[in-house]
Order: sequence, then structure tokens, then C-alpha cells
Amino acid sequence: MKIAVVGATGMVGEVMLNVLSERNFPVTELIPVASERSVGKTISYNGKNYTIVSLQDAVNLKPDIALFSAGGETSLEWAPKFAAVGTTVVDNSSAWRMDETKKLIVPEINASELTKNDKIIANPNCSTIQLVMALAPLHKKYKMKRVLVSTYQSVSGSGIKAIKQLENEIAGIKGEMAYPHPIGRNALPHCDVFEENGYTKEEMKLAREPQKILNDRTFSISATAVRIPTAGGHSESVNVEFENDFNLKDIRTILSETPGIVVQDNTATNTYPMPIYAHNKDEVFVGRIRRDETQPNTLNLWIVSDNLRKGAATNTIQIAEYLVENRLIG
Repeated sequence: MKIAVVGATGMVGEVMLNVLSERNFPVTELIPVASERSVGKTISYNGKNYTIVSLQDAVNLKPDIALFSAGGETSLEWAPKFAAVGTTVVDNSSAWRMDETKKLIVPEINASELTKNDKIIANPNCSTIQLVMALAPLHKKYKMKRVLVSTYQSVSGSGIKAIKQLENEIAGIKGEMAYPHPIGRNALPHCDVFEENGYTKEEMKLAREPQKILNDRTFSISATAVRIPTAGGHSESVNVEFENDFNLKDIRTILSETPGIVVQDNTATNTYPMPIYAHNKDEVFVGRIRRDETQPNTLNLWIVSDNLRKGAATNTIQIAEYLVENRLIG
């Protein structure tokens, strides 16, 4: 199994390599790919050094699977070139997510849609993944009508430059700014770029992607995405109105029995999901489960996950695992 990791030196790329190793993915040949300035350098994987190659060299090597985390422009240009030589691409950028000809996959929810003909597969937005992981089993039973979500997203979602900005501010060092304002001791209601409707691109991803993943446009989502000064892990406050009434005990049971979900919900012991607890874990944590007392059939949830793991690298590799296990490669 020849595996290319495109963007191998980036934050998500490095986590992808860790997850491949941790999950004992059947890599017989690793092809690390990065920008031209990194070509020729080496990286270590499972105790062995590998030389970083260019995108064109990687295409020429015809990998079985290419795991992309190199930005939308790179994906738009190069994913089709890999697909043309028979490689199956799993792309972590936003480039293909809303393309009607490409599938948007969270393995626990809709991996069964995949076929051998899917040569470019989109990985959802990090905030979307943790949201749909919790909502999908509830939607199946109670049918969602409307979802309101406010996110509290870590600086790691903006890349290494944003992490450095936060570290500089904590240390009192003046340095390069990833954001238009300080992030330390602050909260920015500004994730990604603003669109004409006044929402950010991140907020519109949260509104549109779940409908595609669940193949259902009968419910609506309105989002506000906020950047906060945590190093890693995204949190979401979610209010969901269902068509049918529910029992809180049943809600907790459904979530507890859902693969990939961990319920942390005991206010008597101050047990609830937190980014510091989700760090370096692959599960999605759900707590503060309570009824909205202002209107019928409405539920409040608090959802937390490691955005670099399940929100990016792990979900990508779970897709690759499904492809291999179901012989959808080649």
C-alpha cells in the first residue's frame, strides 16, 4: 500500500503521520510530499527516514492513496492529477466539499456511500465533523428542524502562525500577527473570511456541510464561529429543535452507544467536555445535555473534540481505512 501524505510537514500532515503509525495503517511505502522549499529534506516515520518529494514526483510514483492537507489551491490543481493516474485522494481542504460530484464523508455516518469510482473524497470541516457526529444519531430518531451553534475554536485551527501569535502575546513579545486583533485574553467573532451575507466562510461551512453529509436539507443551521485563546481543541454550544419530543435519558443512551462519542455529563462532579481533556484523543465528547425550557422539543448540548485529530487527520485516515477494508482502491 503506497501512501502519499501531501503537506507532510504541516500541522495536520504531522498529525496524519502520527495517526497512521498509531492505527497501524498498512503502509508499505510512504511518500511524503511538501512544498518546493522542503523537497529533499527528510522526515522520520516509524523509525525510518523518508525524503520529501515534489507533487509531480509523487504523481509519477502512482500511490494507491494520497492524503491531502496542503490547502485548497493545491488540492484543486493536484488532486485531479493524482486521480488521473488511479490514486484515490482524500482531501482535507475545503476545495471539494460542496462539489456535487464529490462525496463528503464522516466514516461513522456515511462511509457506505463510497465506491471504487470515488477518486477524490472530501473530508469535512473540523467543526462540522464533531457537530454531525453528535447530531446524526439524534436526527435519525427525532428529526432535526433547526440548529443554532456557537463555536469556541482554538488557534490551532488557523495554523502555526496563529499558535505563534498566541505564544508571543502570552510571553509579551511583539511578533507577526495571524489575526487582525490580539487573541490572548480575547475572543474574536471572526473565523475565516467574511462573505457578502455577513457570515464568515467557517459559519457557512457549518450551515451547509451537515446537510450534505446527512443527505437531508429539511433542517437548517445558523452558526456563529468564535476564535478563543486555547492552543488546541474546538468547542461548540448547540441548540437543536426536533420535530419529535425526546426523553433526556434516551438522549444520553443514544449518544453513549454511538461509536466515536463519549458522554461526559455529570454536573454533580463537574464532569463535562473540555479542550484540555480532548487533547490528542480521537473521540467527540458531549455533555451539558439539557432540555431548552423556552420552547418544546429542543435540546442543548456542549460538544468538544481535538480539531487536529478527529476534526482532520483521524477522520481522513478512517476514510482511507474504510477504502482498504472494503477493497475500494485500484
